[in-house]
Amino acid sequence: MTLAEQVERGLGHTFASRTLLTQALTHRSFSATHNERLEFLGDAVLDCIASDLLFERFADLPEGVLSRLRANLVKQDTLAAMATELDLGSALRLGDGEVKTGGRTRPSILADALEALIGAVFMESGYPAARVVVARLFGDRLTRLDPRADARDPKTALQEWLQARHAALPVYEISAVTGEAHAQAFRARCRVDAVGISTEGEGSNRRHAEQAAAARALEQLQGQA
Repeated sequence: MTLAEQVERGLGHTFASRTLLTQALTHRSFSATHNERLEFLGDAVLDCIASDLLFERFADLPEGVLSRLRANLVKQDTLAAMATELDLGSALRLGDGEVKTGGRTRPSILADALEALIGAVFMESGYPAARVVVARLFGDRLTRLDPRADARDPKTALQEWLQARHAALPVYEISAVTGEAHAQAFRARCRVDAVGISTEGEGSNRRHAEQAAAARALEQLQGQA
């Protein structure tokens, strides 16, 4: 079984077009024909399907709570974790530079590739097939969702955690920006000087990168508590 076929097994979907599957697994560092357009499509499709699944599962929740649940469900860290479970990194076509700098395990690359695959399923087989794939991927996570649990965004949750303990607020800074203007990747650092914690996160924009860094800082703080 090839690595691409292993990815298909994990998705529960066999592509009729091997060309489309190959494109979804191709990073821009490898070829001029890459997965960014499919990632753009998949991002929108994923948001729609996640909304659909949440609307169906939580019939009585108001819009605001559904929005927060969706944001937590489709955030980069979750998508990267699912991509890791699929061993998606091994199947990606990356340029030598990306391979050498750890691209096969980089959360932003993994999350984008998973969205590209969802976009490719939608493009080839339509919404029903994409919905089946997303429902399969998110199955256990969707079942475990608790609307009563903390659904705040990570930066807000971190700030409130620190304020409750009368500690200084975190400091955010962008440590790296890579890629061309239309497809940049940001790396942000979150410093909680009061407790000596410094974490980093990646995202397709500054806000997403800071949220990822804040989420990791909060996990560390809660683990120490």
